[in-house]
Amino acid sequence: MGVDLGSTTAKAVIVDSGGRMVASRVVQMGAVSREGVRVAIEACLEDARLTPADISRTISTGYGRRLVPSADKTFTEITCHARGAAALSPGVRLVIDIGGQDSKAIAVDDDGLVDRFALNDRCASGTGRFFDVLCRALEVDLDEVAALALAGGTDLEVSSMCATFAETEVISLLAQGAETADISASVHRAVAGRTLGLIAQVGKASPVVMTGGVAKNPALVAFLEEALGLPLEVLDDPQIAGALGAALIARDEHAAALADAAAALADAAAAPLRFVAVADVGPEKQVIPGNAVTAPHCADCDGHLDSHSHRPVSVILQLGPVGR
Repeated sequence: MGVDLGSTTAKAVIVDSGGRMVASRVVQMGAVSREGVRVAIEACLEDARLTPADISRTISTGYGRRLVPSADKTFTEITCHARGAAALSPGVRLVIDIGGQDSKAIAVDDDGLVDRFALNDRCASGTGRFFDVLCRALEVDLDEVAALALAGGTDLEVSSMCATFAETEVISLLAQGAETADISASVHRAVAGRTLGLIAQVGKASPVVMTGGVAKNPALVAFLEEALGLPLEVLDDPQIAGALGAALIARDEHAAALADAAAALADAAAAPLRFVAVADVGPEKQVIPGNAVTAPHCADCDGHLDSHSHRPVSVILQLGPVGR
């Protein structure tokens, strides 16, 4: 199982031994919500008709990865998003991940592993939180703000990319009589330009996949394609890429542990028989190490133990494969 606890959502994915995804859930229940993690995991297990005992290994990732109690290990979201995106879109070379609180550009190598990355986690510019602020200022919901941006024509100057100051700037533009569609389009265009600067740090490459909740914003996807000069692939469920990557890593580690155990058993089976101990049978039929005890042995009692004395009998214990 892979669990991705982000700043605003909790995601859980279960894969089978072959790496095929059998269940996934995305739950939004507030900032870094432990309750959200619990609900996502339980719902995922229910969808897969499994119990916690059926899960061989769990890896957590994301903003709150250390808050997942069932995790056996944690990995960064950089590694997990690259792995998940590569699994969902084989051959990907660049992953753009924009979540609730940060944005990332990840260059991926031929094996689907991280080659280089750039991360903006110092401010919320261009993240999900940034668009929440924009929606609040324009008094529209997320679906409407994207539609407005695609309808906008005039490019307005949006100088501040800080989520705090951008709201003030948007309100100022509204006060000047600017159209909401033009404001929304200008903010989206500014975010695309900011993201392009992040991509420049790792190098432009193709194919490009976009992950994270903001990937569900068609306006930003369009402006990013325009800025990049390349088509962007948006996954069917872009929010689960990190959890899927974590689940695949958990599957790999479990498979490696099984292989190591099988190799150890094979080595033990191939080892020659060896004598490891000499013991005697005691008067109470117990096996006692050493040669200092007395065990009954005579023709009269036919090997049965009783109260009369007998001479010692040694028993040799062997360890090794049976029948070899």
